Amino acid sequence: MSVRIALFTRDLRIHDNPLLSGADEVVPLFVLDPRLAGLSANRQRFLHQSLADLRGSLRELGADLVIRSGDPVAETSRLAREIDATTVMVAGDVTDYAQRRVRRLRDERLHVEIAPGVTVMPPGALKPAGGGASYRVFTPYFKSWERAEWRQVSGTPRKIAMPEGIAPGRLPEMPAGESPDAIPGGETEARRRLRAWLPKISRYEDEHDDLAADNTSRLSAYLRFGCLSPLELALAVRAADSPGAHAYLRQLAWRDFYYQVTAAFPKISTRAMRPSADGDWRYDDDALEHWRDGLTGVPVVDAGMRQLRAEGWMHNRARLITAAFLTKHLGLDWRLGLDWFFRWLIDGDVPNNSGNWQWTAGTGNDTRPYRRFNPIRQAQRFDPDGVYVRRYVPELKDVDGAAVHQPWRLPEPVRRGLDYPGPLESHRDEAVWLRD
Repeated sequence: MSVRIALFTRDLRIHDNPLLSGADEVVPLFVLDPRLAGLSANRQRFLHQSLADLRGSLRELGADLVIRSGDPVAETSRLAREIDATTVMVAGDVTDYAQRRVRRLRDERLHVEIAPGVTVMPPGALKPAGGGASYRVFTPYFKSWERAEWRQVSGTPRKIAMPEGIAPGRLPEMPAGESPDAIPGGETEARRRLRAWLPKISRYEDEHDDLAADNTSRLSAYLRFGCLSPLELALAVRAADSPGAHAYLRQLAWRDFYYQVTAAFPKISTRAMRPSADGDWRYDDDALEHWRDGLTGVPVVDAGMRQLRAEGWMHNRARLITAAFLTKHLGLDWRLGLDWFFRWLIDGDVPNNSGNWQWTAGTGNDTRPYRRFNPIRQAQRFDPDGVYVRRYVPELKDVDGAAVHQPWRLPEPVRRGLDYPGPLESHRDEAVWLRD
C-alpha cells in the first residue's frame, strides 16, 4: 500500500488540489516555519484561519491536517520515517525559499513530486517564440496564455484514507493581526466570496479602477494562500463570457506572468531587473515615515496608505499611485516600499508584490521605465467625487468638491523630496498593478 505525504504550502484547499489524489493513503502535512512567523502579523493570522478551515474540511473527509512546527524539511523527513513514506508531493512554487525546500527534501532521499495549482499555467510552461526561459513582455505572454490548453481540474475527494496512529498536533493559538478590518482566511470563506462576486463580473471592466466603488473581487489573498484555485477561478470567469470577464482574465494572466518572471529571476525582491535604472535613489527616513503613515499631504496617497494599515489590503489603483509617489516623486528606493507592503499586505507574495514594485519604479519588465504619474490627476480620474479620500482621510471630510484632492499641509520632508526628482506633474498617466 502506497503512503504519500501531501506537504501543503500555498494550496490550503481541498478543491482542485492534486496533493489529495493518486495514492492509497495520504498524510496531509503543514509545517509552521518559525523563520517566517514574524514577517507579517496580518498574513500570519490569515494563515492560521486558513489552516483551521482546512483541518475542518479534511476531518469531514476522514483525514486530518498534521501540524508540525520547525524546519519544514526536517519535520517532513521525520514524519516520513515515522510512517515509512518515501514520497512527498508539494505544489510547484518559484521563490528561492520554495526551490531550496525541494532541493533539501531530495537531499533527504525523498521522492518529491511537484504538483500544479499555484497558477493557472505553470511557470515555464509557455516559452517565447524567439527563445529564452520566460516572457519579458506581457502582451505576447497573454496571447500565448489565452491560446494555451489548461490542465484538467482535480476532482474533490469524497474520502481520504490516512494511516492511523499519527498525532495530528495542535494549531497554535490564533495570532493577532495588525489590521482591524482585515478579511478572514480559509477556503470556505473564499468560495463564499467567489459565489457572491461572480454575478457582478460584467461590471468589472468599467468599474475595477473606481476607487470609491471598490468593485474588485478582493480574492487576491485567497489566491495567495491557495484557499482558492486560480484555475477554478479562471474557468468560472471565462464561462461568464463578457467584457468584464475578459478584463479579469487578463489580471489572472498578469499574476501568472510574474510567476514565470520570478522563476527566471528569483532575486526579484532585492535586485533590479534593469540595473541601469536602479540608481540615484534618495534615503530620507523622515520622508519614508510620512509615506508609511499616510501623512504625505497628498490626499489620495494618504488614503491608500491608511487603507493598507486598516485592512491589510489596498485597492489596485491606489497601489500604483502610492508606489509611484514613493519612487517617482520622493525618489526613494523601491525596496523600501516593497518591504512595507510585504509587512501589511495579506496578499503580499514575492512574484506580484516585487514584480509590480519593479514595474512602477522602472527597474523591471517595462518598455518605458521613465514614465511618471500625477497623483492629483489620478485621483480626479478615479475618485472624482473624493469619496475614497474622505473614507480614509477623515480630516478632509468637510472639504468640498475637487478641492479634496489638492495637496494640504505638505510636511517638510515631503517637500524636500518633491524638490529632488521633480514636481507632481507627469506627461502621461498609465497604470498596471495587480491585480484583483
